[in-house]
Amino acid sequence: MAPAREIPPGTAKSFAVDGVEILICNLGGSFYAIDDVCTHDGGPLDQGEIEGACVICPRHGATFDVRTGAPTMPAVMPVQTYPVREDAGELYVEL
Repeated sequence: MAPAREIPPGTAKSFAVDGVEILICNLGGSFYAIDDVCTHDGGPLDQGEIEGACVICPRHGATFDVRTGAPTMPAVMPVQTYPVREDAGELYVEL
């Protein structure tokens, strides 16, 4: 699906998986996957920054915990999270 080396710690990258835009985030070597869409306004999250365990929406500043999908205002709905596994340097997301 995606080479782990393409996502250094503290960064995120968007990929299409079975027609769904998924944001894979690297938190200190642990990988997490969420929908690449802000539940507040539908914008992409891949242009946002990672701060701690959260991605910050670049449009209105809502944050989403990439481990759980939990939002902060102005978003109230969580983003969908997906399991990620790493095998021989490749990342696989289970939809």
